[in-house]
Amino acid sequence: MADENNELRRAGLKVTLPRIKILQLLERNQDEHLSAEDLYKSLLEAGEDVGLATVYRVLTQFEAAGLVQRHNFDGSHAVFELATEDHHDHMVCMDTGEVIEFFDEEIERRQREIVEARGYELEDHSLVLYVRKRSR
Repeated sequence: MADENNELRRAGLKVTLPRIKILQLLERNQDEHLSAEDLYKSLLEAGEDVGLATVYRVLTQFEAAGLVQRHNFDGSHAVFELATEDHHDHMVCMDTGEVIEFFDEEIERRQREIVEARGYELEDHSLVLYVRKRSR
């Protein structure tokens, strides 16, 4: 819990029990992209007394502080993942909703070339590929 306390303080956030619990859930599920509802259900199952509005508020605060990244892959509900220094892109399966993270240096290089060729500097980017399994 000391790590979470320090992480919240470094982000300029007051250490509260809901923030700690939500941060712990995000850390335990680092390979997943969780919605506010997913986090809320997990908190309820763990016997935590945290409301859904609080979960939304904490996630908004975490996003503003740079602790999490918000994604709207399917255009409907938002999912969150812990922010990391390592860049990665995403594939979203249109049939299952599975989110697959990937990194490809060739794609990254081409994006930089395209931006520079048009006289711009790349500040940030997000690439999401919407996919389906091939039928055999």
